Amino acid sequence: MEKLIEYILHFGNLNQQQIDFIKSKATELELKKDDYFSEAGKIPKYIGFVLEGVFRFCYYNNKGEEITYYFISENSFVSDQQKFDAQAAATDYIQAVTDCKMLVFSKKDWDEILNTILDWDKIAAKITHKCLTEAMDRRSPLVSEDGTTRYLSFLEKYPMLINRVPLSLVASYLGVTQQSLSRIRKNIR
Repeated sequence: MEKLIEYILHFGNLNQQQIDFIKSKATELELKKDDYFSEAGKIPKYIGFVLEGVFRFCYYNNKGEEITYYFISENSFVSDQQKFDAQAAATDYIQAVTDCKMLVFSKKDWDEILNTILDWDKIAAKITHKCLTEAMDRRSPLVSEDGTTRYLSFLEKYPMLINRVPLSLVASYLGVTQQSLSRIRKNIR
């Protein structure tokens, strides 16, 4: 819980009463590897703060291939924010890559925080902006780069994930086959 509060305080000031209110609205949730936090076609139930574990954002292209385009790990918010706010069906999947522990807020609880804490909308907007900026910086690189360059960029952007994420997901993120990724890794060593 303290990691969540520490994170939020980077974006605005809260008094102890406000902090206690936020804590009272958070619920712990554990997901096993491969469980979905949010699924395409369903309305997202929660916004979450990752305490332990790794999530990936993915979708299926028009050929039915699963495409991973983003990873999130500890001490970050995870949500399909636009669809959560609108209570509209998600178009992408958010899946646990590892066993995960998180703090979650339902739409009702998130709205209660918004309606109770003065300037929460500004704090939430700053958090959302940071998350979106990171997402754009970390999104799968353009296909115009060669596989080796994309892999080296992945290592730079996600140094703590390479030993935690299956190579099949790394290959999907990079837009290469697993065999190509194996060759790239072999040539770099």
